[in-house]
Amino acid sequence: MKKFLSLLLIAIIFLLSLSACTNTTHKDNSKLNIVATIFPQYDFARQITGEKANLRMLIPPAGESHTYEPTPQDIISIEEADIFLYIGGESDSWIDSILDSIDTQKTKLIKLIDYVTTVDEETVEGMETDDDEGETEIDEHIWTSPQNAVKMVNAISDAICHADTQNTEFYRTNTEKYIRQLNALDKQFKDVVDSAKRKELIFGDRFPLRYFTETYHLKYYAAFPGCSSETEPSASTIAFLTDKVRKDNIPVILKIELSNATVAETIAKETNTKVMTFYSCHNLSKEDFDNGETYLSLMTRNVTTLKTVLN
Repeated sequence: MKKFLSLLLIAIIFLLSLSACTNTTHKDNSKLNIVATIFPQYDFARQITGEKANLRMLIPPAGESHTYEPTPQDIISIEEADIFLYIGGESDSWIDSILDSIDTQKTKLIKLIDYVTTVDEETVEGMETDDDEGETEIDEHIWTSPQNAVKMVNAISDAICHADTQNTEFYRTNTEKYIRQLNALDKQFKDVVDSAKRKELIFGDRFPLRYFTETYHLKYYAAFPGCSSETEPSASTIAFLTDKVRKDNIPVILKIELSNATVAETIAKETNTKVMTFYSCHNLSKEDFDNGETYLSLMTRNVTTLKTVLN
């Protein structure tokens, strides 16, 4: 109910703001206006368009997508966009309410979860969960597999080329180059896994990487599911992961970016191992964003990390 009232209030503010605003962004600028909710699809569009489009990422660097509340300006940006990119799924449920309340006739809506084969979130042995027993949700972290990233890039590229036919050749050239890079990344991960001594990962953290582990046939254990709001695991979860590290001689405990690493560091201290970051690319720090880090550069860091973790 609180979420509904919040969205209702935002919608009212937005409607009132229309009387005082004139939609001039597209009239004054011949570039495409592309709005993306989170970093992966923002960066995919950036690789395709270069400087030929106005890009906006709604959830800022270091922002938390699971607790994000859109502002009136965010809603206006979506309505003014030529292309709106979002993942879909439970975390994006707020989008449906907004799209129902604004005029999207001139906006191409790309729900990227429709372009890949999805899997449900799962609770593996030892994992802490705050979900009601028996309930399952689609795992929304589809971009964590480079193979899925290729499918998403193709969908985004098609929409961009359709919206700006004058620059189609430029966009297609960039798309083909980028997909070659993503395929090379995919091969790097496959090579690391194929030559590895073990096929097991331990995350002292949330686990938003099921598509990644499914793609490369890796086994994993983690403290929480990918979209869990829990931050304090039970003693039994800590004990299970600690025992698993010792029993299977795991050299590294993993955490995801923007995590406080408390759980991972607790397990590492007990097992005399080290903690490393594995990037889900859900978001990135402001420093990384300002330094021009990309999906490809962050995932390439993961290649190096995986070599250490699996050997």
